[in-house]
Amino acid sequence: MSKNTIITIMAIVFLSSCGDKKTENETEATPTIENTTTLTDVQIKNAGIETGKIEQKKISSTLKLNGKIDVPPQNLISISVPMGGYLKYTKLLEGMHVTKGQVLCVVEDQRYIQLQEDYLLAKAKIGYAKAEFERQKELNQSKASSDKVYQQAQSEYNSLLIMVQSYGEKLKFAGINPNNVSTKNISKSINIYSPINGYVSKVNVNIGKYVNPSDILFEIVNPSDIHLALTVFEKDINKLAIGQSLLAYTNTNPEKKYPCEIILIGKDFTENRSTEMHCHFTKYDKALLPGMYMNAEIELNSKQSNVLPSNAIVNYENKNYVFVAKGSKLFEMKEVTTGTSENGFTEIISNDDLKDATIVIKGAYALLMKMKNME
Repeated sequence: MSKNTIITIMAIVFLSSCGDKKTENETEATPTIENTTTLTDVQIKNAGIETGKIEQKKISSTLKLNGKIDVPPQNLISISVPMGGYLKYTKLLEGMHVTKGQVLCVVEDQRYIQLQEDYLLAKAKIGYAKAEFERQKELNQSKASSDKVYQQAQSEYNSLLIMVQSYGEKLKFAGINPNNVSTKNISKSINIYSPINGYVSKVNVNIGKYVNPSDILFEIVNPSDIHLALTVFEKDINKLAIGQSLLAYTNTNPEKKYPCEIILIGKDFTENRSTEMHCHFTKYDKALLPGMYMNAEIELNSKQSNVLPSNAIVNYENKNYVFVAKGSKLFEMKEVTTGTSENGFTEIISNDDLKDATIVIKGAYALLMKMKNME
C-alpha cells in the first residue's frame, strides 16, 4: 500500500469521525419537549388538584378602542382680522369662557382711517350729484339742456352710488358698521367680537404684534357639541350600532369614566382598513379639550361560549395551556386559544378535542411547576 493511499484513508476516517461528533452534539443540543407529568397521591393532595369539564356560559366581550376628542367645524371658530393691523388690546387666556358678542381684542391700523374717510367723502358728494342729476333731468325734459350734459350728471350720480355701496361693504368686512361712521367718530381701531359662546382653546398673538389677514389670532370652541372620535377596524364594525353606550377614559386618569353614546359610524376605510366612529359625551366636562387622546371600552352583546375557570389556564413562554387528566395520575399539558374573560371564567376558542376531556381546574400552576422541574 502506497504512502498516498494510507494518507487518503486516514483523512476519510478523520472526517467521518468529525461528522459523527457533530451529529451527536446536534442531537444533544435539541432537547425533547415533555408535555406530561405524573403525580403521587400525596402530591395531588398537597397541590389541591381538582378537575372539571368545559362549560357553556354567556360571556360579554369588551371591545377596546382609542381616539381623540374632536368638535364639528361649526363649533370650532378661528378668529382673524380681515384687513390686518396691530394688536392693541386683549385679555384672553387659554381656557377662558367667552360669550357671543364679547370684545376679544382691539386692532388698529391707518387703513381703517382711510377707509372711513373715503366712505364719508363719497357720501358727501352723492348729495350734490343727486341734486344735479334731478336738475339736469328736468332741464332735459324741457329741452333746456342737451342729452350729453344730462347723461354726464346721471353717470356721476350712479358712480357715487356704487362707491358708497362699495365702501360700506368694505367697512362691514373690516368690522365697522357704516351706519355708525360720521365725521365726529373716525377711529384708527376696530373691535373683534366673539361669534359664539365657548372657551378659548388657543391664543397665538400678543399685544403690539402686527397680524396679517391670514393669521389666526384665537381659536374658540363651543363645547355644546364636543364629541369623541374613535378609530374602528373593519372586522369590528358589525359589532357596533348607533345609540350603543360606551365608557371613555384618559391615559392620565383611567379610573374616571365618561359615559358616551355612538352617534355616527364612518363608511369609508383607510389603507389599514379602519374608519372613524363619533360619540357624544352624556355630560360635558370642561377638563376635556379638543385634541386630547382617550381610550374607550364597549361591552358587546353576550353569547354562549365554551369556558373554563380562569385558574385552569396557565401561561408559559407567552402561550396558554390547560392540563388534561389522562388517568393513573397522569396529566398532559395542552395549548389552548383563549378569548374573553368575565366573572372568573375564560372563553376557550377552537379546542373541540377538549369538549369531553377532564381538565384540571384547580392546582394547574402547581402542575406547571412540577413539569418545569422535571424538564
